Amino acid sequence: MRDLKDLVRPNVWNLRPYSSARDEFHGSASVFLDANENPWNAPYNRYPDPSQWKLKDRLAALRGVSRDSIFLGNGSDEAIDLVIRAFCEPGQDGVVAISPSYGMYEVAAEVNNVECRKVSLNARFDLDARRVLEAADEWTKVIFLCSPNNPTGNSLDRGSIYKILKNYEGIVVIDEAYIDFSAYPSFLRELSGFPNLVVLQTLSKAWGAAGIRLGMAFASPEIIAVLNKIKYPYNVNRLTQEKALELLGDEATMRRRVGEILKERDRLARILSRPPFSYRVYPSDANFVLVNVGRAEAIYKELLRRGIVVRNRNSVQECRGCLRVTVGTPRENDRLLDAMRRIRL
Repeated sequence: MRDLKDLVRPNVWNLRPYSSARDEFHGSASVFLDANENPWNAPYNRYPDPSQWKLKDRLAALRGVSRDSIFLGNGSDEAIDLVIRAFCEPGQDGVVAISPSYGMYEVAAEVNNVECRKVSLNARFDLDARRVLEAADEWTKVIFLCSPNNPTGNSLDRGSIYKILKNYEGIVVIDEAYIDFSAYPSFLRELSGFPNLVVLQTLSKAWGAAGIRLGMAFASPEIIAVLNKIKYPYNVNRLTQEKALELLGDEATMRRRVGEILKERDRLARILSRPPFSYRVYPSDANFVLVNVGRAEAIYKELLRRGIVVRNRNSVQECRGCLRVTVGTPRENDRLLDAMRRIRL
């Protein structure tokens, strides 16, 4: 890895971050007159903890990392945006992402006036490390890899990911939004060995909490310090922190529900790949399956007419003819299968 100071934008490196009232005071008190808060409507009249220490302590114990290696944001999208803003000079630097993959890497890059070079996956939707490394030049600051990948569902080849980590001197972001559905281990255990590694996770998927918008970035304390320097002071609200702590206190329920989703995922894949459907169902390590149904536009509209919404991925060049189907409850999945049996095109 290049020296972190050489990777971070100079203005960010030299930035004196905003210091909020809750940053400056730590401890207990009986009267708070420091933050221009309304004295009524406790506890929601008070600003939330800007550092989210209670939540980070819980996550640190759950994930086996130091709390100083955790950044919390308004969904993983905030972390994606901040990584680009911290390391990429607008109009000069760039990022590399795989294709097809999560669209926010490219959107965040474009919003920040940063070039995004996309490297196509192979026919099996897997990674060619050599091509990714060749796409990165001296101005490339970040490589984004999503594993398990969205919308394809598969985990990327770990050997190829290690090759990129070992041979690229910039920041490597591995987005693990769906890791709890995968049989493969998280790259969190590799943080100590790769100082350029950033791992993204979320409470939106396995924890069933997309509505509270909590994303996590795990990295070296030095990288996390840079992200904390440029985040908004109170980026994770009190309600989100409270609900997240409640959810994280019941890992057993999450694991049980993940197990149910995995059973239904395998059932959906099995049925859709056999007659009368005989569709191509791509291997998935996520809570969805990518299905090549052929006439994707027509089937998508027919399902909508029956009140069933799936994701039409036909507009993605590498996914022509494909629908992405999220795994629902057994009843919801049965409704989908019944509706698809009734479609006549």
